[in-house]
Amino acid sequence: MTDLLLNPGTYDPTDLDPEARRLLRATIEWFEARGKTELKRVRHEREWYGDFLEFMASEKAFATFLTPGSQGGRWDTARICAFGEVLAFYGLGYWYAWQVTILGLGPVWQSDNEQARSRAAQILRDGGVFAFGLSEKAHGADIYTTDMVLTSDGKKGFRANGSKYYIGNGNVAGMVSVFGRIADVEGRHTGEDYVFFAVDSQHPSYELVKNVVSSQMYVSEFSLHDYPVAAADVLHTGPAAFDAALNTVNIGKFNLGFASIGICEHAFYEAITHADNRVLYGMRVTDFPHVRQGLTDAYARLIAMKLFGERAIDYVRSASPDDRRYLLFNPVMKMKVTTEGERVIDALWDVVAAKGFEKDTYFEQAAMDIRALPKLEGTVHVNMALVLKFLPSYLLNPTTLPEVPRRRDTADDAFLFHQGPTRGLGKVRFADWRTSYDVFADVPNVAVFREQAEGLVELVTNAGPDADQAKDLDMLLALGELFTLVVYGQLILEQVLLTGMDTDLTDLVDRIFDVLVRDFSRYAVDLHGKASSTKAQQLWALEHVRKPAAGTGRSDRVWHQVRDLASAYEMRP
Repeated sequence: MTDLLLNPGTYDPTDLDPEARRLLRATIEWFEARGKTELKRVRHEREWYGDFLEFMASEKAFATFLTPGSQGGRWDTARICAFGEVLAFYGLGYWYAWQVTILGLGPVWQSDNEQARSRAAQILRDGGVFAFGLSEKAHGADIYTTDMVLTSDGKKGFRANGSKYYIGNGNVAGMVSVFGRIADVEGRHTGEDYVFFAVDSQHPSYELVKNVVSSQMYVSEFSLHDYPVAAADVLHTGPAAFDAALNTVNIGKFNLGFASIGICEHAFYEAITHADNRVLYGMRVTDFPHVRQGLTDAYARLIAMKLFGERAIDYVRSASPDDRRYLLFNPVMKMKVTTEGERVIDALWDVVAAKGFEKDTYFEQAAMDIRALPKLEGTVHVNMALVLKFLPSYLLNPTTLPEVPRRRDTADDAFLFHQGPTRGLGKVRFADWRTSYDVFADVPNVAVFREQAEGLVELVTNAGPDADQAKDLDMLLALGELFTLVVYGQLILEQVLLTGMDTDLTDLVDRIFDVLVRDFSRYAVDLHGKASSTKAQQLWALEHVRKPAAGTGRSDRVWHQVRDLASAYEMRP
């Protein structure tokens, strides 16, 4: 079962195309050749990763993975996610340079400005990186109140003035996609004055103010001072600029979950190997029952993250104007998988204890980096609020839809750059979520969780939020956690079916749902304790606390899968 985790020693994603496999292997070898000692040195000295970007340029990796079909390449979500997982496995900083390049390209590839698109494609071929100029110091990502303003230059262009904050790659980006507004346009605050335009970070009118973090990463603050913006630099105007901002975030935030997966995988190998080689009080640490419990839970959560993500890729790649289910699975990937990553690291940290602080371990950086991902591309709360928009359609009004196949073909995911307006989420339809649960009805903990999920339908139907509670975000977030678990479980089970069932995987499914049953119970108790919860809601919450099914022997068999991972991988010194 070790093939469920990324192991650099054996990694060869045969479901991807030969060039992707070559680039992934070459990247792994580049990191392994440097070794953990050097990896940790440059991190602690906050050394800019210019050598990494030079290697990426020499391999044309970013150009290969991030050039869409319209520019002669192929935008393939599956291999983009695989590459992001590999980069995060070695360090969040490397992944971050890649991630913000994806974000910076989003408005460009969505634009009708062919001159700007061609320029971006050439920058990629030359090994350049990109940046996404959306956030501001005073407003964060509140794009309704942007202070980046373009004024007419009296000819056919503009002058841009204003500042942006938290902008990755802002020190070297060959192109920065900047969001702002055009002065003196009717429709202020209605979207008619919005604009996306491209700037060069090396231009004299571009002031690089500072790096706002103490890190290898350069998360910049920059200012534009009468920066000349020609027609050839304008990417979007009006409501299309607003849609481009949100659709770019839709594209980019999906990758956050795979970064969490990569971090957790490397940390897991280090933790299980350390624990299994350590003897305390005459016992191997992995023989302590609480350690087994913690490691097994961490493993189950990590595999669940991976199963959900792999299946969600299929929905993203199959998206179309008639099938927008990805708009639910996308924020779940961002919000749920990244917070699960924190829980995995916390469980592992309880096992490795003080070892997790040591500067020469990977774990030391994992414990810090894993915290960042839930907070990027919209907070957990923002994404949960988005998820809740789909609850009525998903839980209560399923319909018959074509089955989404496994998508590891060589098609270009062109729809991602033609997503269109961002409204109408309540109209998105879903197939019956019960179908995948039915297939696993004989797996004890799937059956227990299914009872809880059916109870959630009962709650929403008979004791759902009233008018006042519908305005209480704290209350809604608790409901959202329960709903998200049902969605999460659906795609996990779908991916297991696509992976192919065997005894080990069936045991693991039971263990994953052992965790989900406990999580559902915990969120039900949280709902019970909300200040605004009604008597009916409190009664429902207590009635749906469940104990996982036990006594099948499956937990012990999963533990042996976990134990087998000890010493399975260790980064070269």
